[in-house]
Amino acid sequence: MDEHVLKNARRFTGFAGLYDGVRPRMPVYPVEVIRQYLGRKPDRVVDLGCGTGLSTLVWRNRCLEVIGIEPSDDMLAVAQKKEINGIAFRKGSSTSTGLPDKSADAVICSQSFHWMEPRSALSEINRVLRPGGVFATVDCDWPPVSDWRVEKKYKELFDKVLQIEKTEKLVESSFVRWEKTGHLHHIESSGYFRYVREIVFSSREKCDAERLIGLAKSQGGLQSILKVDPGLIEEDLARFMRSVRDVFGETVFDIDFGYRMRIGVK
Repeated sequence: MDEHVLKNARRFTGFAGLYDGVRPRMPVYPVEVIRQYLGRKPDRVVDLGCGTGLSTLVWRNRCLEVIGIEPSDDMLAVAQKKEINGIAFRKGSSTSTGLPDKSADAVICSQSFHWMEPRSALSEINRVLRPGGVFATVDCDWPPVSDWRVEKKYKELFDKVLQIEKTEKLVESSFVRWEKTGHLHHIESSGYFRYVREIVFSSREKCDAERLIGLAKSQGGLQSILKVDPGLIEEDLARFMRSVRDVFGETVFDIDFGYRMRIGVK
């Protein structure tokens, strides 16, 4: 397995249960767009970098078969507990899925393509896709829409995370990340796709203070710092947690996840 794949897989070690409990479920909308662009119900869909399977389960009864591919053993172990007829999970990576040539009608990367080296990943995706197949990346904008005061504290917390990632060598060297803003360019410039575009949409879910705190804690950047040197971020995290609890208390409220979907038709 490539070194960048191993680094990024290790980044997601140790908090798969938290991740699975708080992260957003894949909305149905991307599924509908992919089916519309295909012109039919897909036979096989590949969820590449599937994590704990949150983005895989939406395909149940919406294709004949969906396969989640994940390099992290922790994430994969949680995902495999969700296997049912037509939904399977296996270990693999963006450069080595283990799937046959031209075997998938659609490949989707949900919150995962920025952890993949684009050129080699798109080469593997092209190999796996059938002619006329669809590739899509689906990414959240963080934080979700909730309360401006909480969103401001969230931004302050993750500004600090980014600062630490740039200045602390042990943190900086623990991952390799490509900017999400480059996804559309990478898909288009690969030359594999006849049509490429970006689609923006949102999805609403219920939330409470503890889930919102969990969403922040489920971010790989924050987790990496907590593993390497918790003292670098503990006070900032505590301030954020106090703010969330002060604003929301025990209430249940709506949050809106903003999504950006970059899509290519082979």
